[in-house]
Amino acid sequence: MPELPEVEVVRAGLAPAVTGALVRGVEVFDERSLKRHDAASGSFEGLLLERRMLAAVRRGKFLWIPLDSGRALVTHLGMSGQVLLRSPGFEESGLLRIRLAIEHPEHGEFWVNFVDQRIFGSMAVDRMVPTDDGRAGGFSGADALGDTTAAAPWRLQLPGQVAHIARDPLDPAFSDASFFAALARKNTGIKRALLDQSLVSGIGNIYADEALWAARLHYEQPASSLSTQKKRTLLAEVRRVLDKALAEGGTSFDAQYVNVNGASGYFAHHLTAYGQQGKPCLRCGTPMKRAQFMNRGSHFCPQCQRLRAPRAGSAA
Repeated sequence: MPELPEVEVVRAGLAPAVTGALVRGVEVFDERSLKRHDAASGSFEGLLLERRMLAAVRRGKFLWIPLDSGRALVTHLGMSGQVLLRSPGFEESGLLRIRLAIEHPEHGEFWVNFVDQRIFGSMAVDRMVPTDDGRAGGFSGADALGDTTAAAPWRLQLPGQVAHIARDPLDPAFSDASFFAALARKNTGIKRALLDQSLVSGIGNIYADEALWAARLHYEQPASSLSTQKKRTLLAEVRRVLDKALAEGGTSFDAQYVNVNGASGYFAHHLTAYGQQGKPCLRCGTPMKRAQFMNRGSHFCPQCQRLRAPRAGSAA
C-alpha cells in the first residue's frame, strides 16, 4: 500500500500541472471508485466541471486538490491506485476508473487518469473544514517555495473525511511532545501505534519495519514502556527513513507503485528490514525473521530487536 513517500511523490508531480488548471471534462468509468463520495452533496461530475484547481496537498496517505468552490477533490490510493498525468488521447494500458480533462493557463491540456487495479482506492469531492489548530491542513509546498498562496483560505482547511487523520512526522506542524505523550498512554505494541493513523499518519508496514530496525526496537515492545530518549530516537529514525525514501522516489515492488509519469521508485534497493527475512542483519549478521502481524508481516532482527520487559517504575 502506498505510504507517505509514495503519496508525496505523486503530490509533487501533480502540483505544477493542476495548480491554476480548470476542469474541462470528467469521465467516470467505474462507480466503485466513488465509494467515498457523498452523492447527496451533488454529483461528482457536477461538483468538478469548470472548477479551478488551486493546489495539490497531502496529509499522511491522503491527497487532495482544493477547488475554487471551497470544496476539494480527495484521492486515496488504497492498495493499487495511481494518479497519472497523460497527454490527451493517450491509450491507458491499466484499469482506468476516472479521467479528468484539465486545462492549465501556461502548460496547456492534460488528462488526469485514476487507474486502480483492486479498486480499494477512491476519488471524492468533499467539503472543507477548518483545522483544529489553526495551522495548514497539509503539505502543499507553498511555504517552502515562498508561494503567494501561503495565505489562501484553503491553507488552513482540510477535507472533512481527512479531519480524523493525524499529522505526519514530516509536517511542520507535527508536535513531537504530543506524539510522545500519546505513546506514553498506549498499551499496544509500538508498531501497532505507528500504524494508527489517528495517532501519526503516513507510516505503513514498510517504513514502520525500517524505522524499528534502525531504532533497535521490537515491534511488540509496549509503546508506553519507551523512555523519552528512545521515543526521540524512534521519531528521528522514522523521519530519516521517510526522507530517504522520498529522495529515492518511494518504494516500488511492482508496476502498481509509480509516480504521475508512470516511473517507479528505487527505495526497495535500500531496505534493511522489510522483506529481508532469512538474510543476515546488516548490523550484527543474525538471520532476519518475519512474523505474522495484523494480517501482514513484521520483519526484524531477533538479536538487535529483542522484546524487553520494562524496568519496575521506569520506561524501557
